[in-house]
Order: sequence, then structure tokens, then C-alpha cells
Amino acid sequence: MEDYNVEIFNEFSEEYDKWFEENEFIYKSELEAVKQFVPLTGIGLEIGVGSGRFAGPLGIKTGIEPSKAMAELARKRGIQVLETVAEELFFEDESYDYVVMIVTICFVKDPVLALKEAHRVLKPGGNLIIGFIDKDSFFGKIYQEKKKDHKFYKEVTFYSASQIIIWMRKLGFSNISVNQTLFKKPKEITAVEPVKPGFGTGGFVVISGRKNKL
Repeated sequence: MEDYNVEIFNEFSEEYDKWFEENEFIYKSELEAVKQFVPLTGIGLEIGVGSGRFAGPLGIKTGIEPSKAMAELARKRGIQVLETVAEELFFEDESYDYVVMIVTICFVKDPVLALKEAHRVLKPGGNLIIGFIDKDSFFGKIYQEKKKDHKFYKEVTFYSASQIIIWMRKLGFSNISVNQTLFKKPKEITAVEPVKPGFGTGGFVVISGRKNKL
């Protein structure tokens, strides 16, 4: 099983990584929103670690990534990377205290299977933290309009916050918490955006859910 656009990410990994510097305030806003749900202790895993731009600042030492070129960039940032896809995590059951997925959900072939795998490797009581562009937001509509001409996003599928919450609850996640950021158009963001609870007005949404204890 392969993720979307693996070859694109292999070919243009440096260009993708440079985006975080060119869009510093968008990146830092997203990072801050995710950070609010990441525990200060415990062992974490990032699914779809990319070039390590999130794992590093979040203190996550391990990630999975299907793109060899992206994985190499993450390794240079000190991340241990296993080259596999979200639907096939080669880790034992209940291995991690928390699992993070940032934008990954829109790239995978089977999002529900990816969430099942995240649930499997989580310890009971551990949290799954998912950051993504909300399909129903104004930001999501901008991304969808330009995705046909965008090398990284042309084959992705965007999802709404409501849909992801439904999937998480069906898979046995509870204590669902949500926050959001990015309240302006991309070109209008000239400082780090605030992080607010809930979803519906922010373009980038983060959902945290706890794996139920047996």
C-alpha cells in the first residue's frame, strides 16, 4: 500500500521543507495549536513525520514516513524514522503514550484504517492528536480550489472536523477536545495567529481524543 504523491515528495522534498520558512507564521500557528494537546511527558509517535518540522519542536523522537527523501530530512533533525505508511505501522500494540498526525490524514489512501492503526499502537489512556485543514472552513475551500494545480495537494482528500470526530468516536476514542487557528487568508497572516477552542472559524483544526482504558 502506498500513500499519495510519494514520488512527488521524493522529488520536491527540499521545496516542501522550505515552505515552512517561507510561511513562518502559518507554520508557527499550526505548531502552537498542536502543542496545546501534546503531553509534556511520555513517548510519542508522529505518523507522517515529513521533514520533521513538527516532531522536532514537539519533542517527538520517532516517526513514520513513506517518502525516503522526506525521511532523510527528518533524520537530519534527529528523528528516528521508519519508512512505511499510516495504514501499516510496524510497531507492537500499545507502544506509545500519544500519537500525532499533522495533515497526514488527507494524504492516506484509507483514513479509517490509518486511525485504527494509530488506536492499536496507543496505550490505553493515551491520546491521538490530529491536525488538518478543515474542509468546511474558508481556508479549506481555498486549498480545494487550488489543489488541481498544486503538485503536493492535487491528489489529496480534505475532510471536515465533524467527519474525523465521528470516525474517532466509532473507533473508541473519548474525551474529544478541539481547537483551531488560522483565521485570515494566507497572504494576510503576518504574525502568529491565536489558538481558540472548537472549530468552525479557523482553517487549521486540531482534534485530540483519548483511547479508552479497558
